[in-house]
Amino acid sequence: MTLSLPLSGRHAIVTGGARGIGAAIAAELAAQGATLTLMGRDAAALGAHAVALRKKTSEVLAIACDVADPASVTAAFAESRDRFPRPWLLVNNAGTATAAPFMETTPEVWNEALAVNLLGAVACIREVLPAMLDAKGGRIVNVASMAGLKGYGRITAYSASKHALVGLTRSLAAEVRKAGITVNAVCPGYTESGMSIQAEKNIMTGLGKSAAEARAMVIRHNPRGTIIRPEEVAHVVAWLAAPSADAINGRVIPVSGGEV
Repeated sequence: MTLSLPLSGRHAIVTGGARGIGAAIAAELAAQGATLTLMGRDAAALGAHAVALRKKTSEVLAIACDVADPASVTAAFAESRDRFPRPWLLVNNAGTATAAPFMETTPEVWNEALAVNLLGAVACIREVLPAMLDAKGGRIVNVASMAGLKGYGRITAYSASKHALVGLTRSLAAEVRKAGITVNAVCPGYTESGMSIQAEKNIMTGLGKSAAEARAMVIRHNPRGTIIRPEEVAHVVAWLAAPSADAINGRVIPVSGGEV
């Protein structure tokens, strides 16, 4: 007897789905049987990951999308709706980070952090929520950060935007809880990804540290003493996406080796 996978017949949309945490989330959802729409700015990388994922699930659509551009979001979600049924899951993973002392953090950096990390998630939620409300069911998972739960120096814009994303998660969860929709967030610690690599380079450049010293500074808050793997974040997202997680709502879950 063949057992049905938890997300068989469910459509999942993952932003920032080409690399790092987003790519790992997409792979885990595919393994759980989901139909996938991957969105991101790098069309070539998205397409390559979609080809790889079709070995796990035949239904994968890759769409170039800049979540900071409302017109791009509208067009991308319209294309997704033309191909697949209503979304069961939206994973807001697209993000950006720039490190600098507060007085060197320009208005442009602040605007980009808020446009991508907060308002990009808002725009994507607005695209899927009406269908979820009509169907009386769905899942929204926001990929925030440990920087959305505590402060770190030199990333004030990033931290502020992720704190805002956590607040959005909790407030929206309270608003839609009676409609059968759950809204949760995961907060990874430093994870093996493009962002963590860039963070280490920033430490090396800004503070004159070696590669080994920069890596040690990046993981010093993690009691486990290791960097988080993208797959560890993906497993939590897949759990939150499952129909069996219906009672989990408005939660903000650290994936950080015990940092909080």
